[in-house]
Amino acid sequence: MSEERWLVTGALGCIGTWCCRQLVREGHAVAGFDLGEDRHRAELVMSTDELAAVEYVPGDIADLGAVERAIGDRDIDHVVHLAAMLVPLAAADPPRGALVNVVGTVNVFEAVKRRGLPGLAYASSAAVYDRADGISVVEDADGHPVTHYGVHKLANEGTARVYWQDGGIRSVGLRPHIVYGPGRDHGMTAGPTLAMAATVRGERYEIPFGGRAQFQYAPEAAAMFIDAARSPGDGATVRNLGGPSDHVADVIAAIEAAAPEAAGTITYKEDVLLALPEHMEAERPVSTPLAQGVRETIDLLSSAAGVAT
Repeated sequence: MSEERWLVTGALGCIGTWCCRQLVREGHAVAGFDLGEDRHRAELVMSTDELAAVEYVPGDIADLGAVERAIGDRDIDHVVHLAAMLVPLAAADPPRGALVNVVGTVNVFEAVKRRGLPGLAYASSAAVYDRADGISVVEDADGHPVTHYGVHKLANEGTARVYWQDGGIRSVGLRPHIVYGPGRDHGMTAGPTLAMAATVRGERYEIPFGGRAQFQYAPEAAAMFIDAARSPGDGATVRNLGGPSDHVADVIAAIEAAAPEAAGTITYKEDVLLALPEHMEAERPVSTPLAQGVRETIDLLSSAAGVAT
């Protein structure tokens, strides 16, 4: 076992699961902090031995004491903070959403500060922006979020700045756009991955939005969070994940290329556009081609379902 000791909050979510998998495969000690108990995403992408190597720590991110104990009791030296209520859940219960997304993030920063860690990486979101903020959004552009979730994430970026200013806590906030891949089965932008899962089941599916976006492969997104946590640099940096901009129709074409039998079964709502910029500039963009990520996702989902490809 290496000397790195990691805490991943939101460890049972999609990106959290991929973070845990990478860290375990690298031989590190990993504690996965999560309020939930459902491990279906982890069971999808990790082996039995890899699952057993993660210490899953049940806890509420809104409980500062629980977060501090999770860090202190295990001598954690790297933190990736991903725990959040996504757009639909935050919209359905705004007070709880703010408690988890905003206060929870403050708790993580405070626990990091109290335990003497130098910094952390955390998840912001493209939702800090509206489409009206521009097609190409630089990393320091002003955001005008149109959802509770986006407002929460914008507040978290401010929290990070204050913790750097007042306490010298270094941080990197990464703004994903549309993350896809095995384990992405929840949230406003899960439609592309749900379409891939429907293809494996031989079912029809309509992606609930159209337009262009940056589709970011979950394993690569996770790797970028890990890199950011290892080297947060100085200050409270915020970065877009970036990457090529594709149309939802390109996602469908990639699905049909990977599974020709799905031709004509996946559609999208052409007249529904997400309240997100179509393209966000990034100094270090993701690089996995859409066709590759879609193929790998369908292959893994098919293998898990016992379907030949």
